[in-house]
Amino acid sequence: MSAEKSKTSTALLPAGTDEKIPPRERIVSTAAELFREHGIRGIGVDAIAEGALTNKMTLYRHFGSKDELVCETLRRASEKAEAIWRELEATHPDDARAQLLAWIELRTQSLCGDHVGCDLANAAIELKGEGHPAYGVIERHKAEQRDRLEALCLAAGAREPQLLADTLTLLLEGARVTRQSMGKDNCCGHFSKACNAAVAAFA
Repeated sequence: MSAEKSKTSTALLPAGTDEKIPPRERIVSTAAELFREHGIRGIGVDAIAEGALTNKMTLYRHFGSKDELVCETLRRASEKAEAIWRELEATHPDDARAQLLAWIELRTQSLCGDHVGCDLANAAIELKGEGHPAYGVIERHKAEQRDRLEALCLAAGAREPQLLADTLTLLLEGARVTRQSMGKDNCCGHFSKACNAAVAAFA
């Protein structure tokens, strides 16, 4: 490997990769981070294997193809999203309205962070029209999240839970898109106010 190539590939590597972590977990976490930073199409298996401190043979032993690895990273992202719902329920037991307001606060905090956007939503845009197997994972995730939010709106006593859930979803997706042009602080503040106003309007 030339010095220039080595320098380029090293610049793509995620920080803090630990060889003590099992190879499969290193591969998945490294792939997720690199896909997030450079896009699914912008990263090949060579860079993923190098970043995970392993090799292509090991990568393909755990995942038959790059597509399979993409699916696994998105399944993990979906599982993390599901864990957020459980956290809301544990933090505010038997108080659906408090859970809904906490959901808005969590989404606001995510918009204010350095990394913006949902890995699954970003993948859906990048892979659109390609018939990628990851689309099954993405569609299931979207349906589950939508159903979860509507059920929470219903439990919180919203007059039109389906419409409120759709409104909150549209506000979130719109905020993700306009954050760069509007600025992080303005976007976060407007998103929070709009969501809370929507909840109040449907009370």
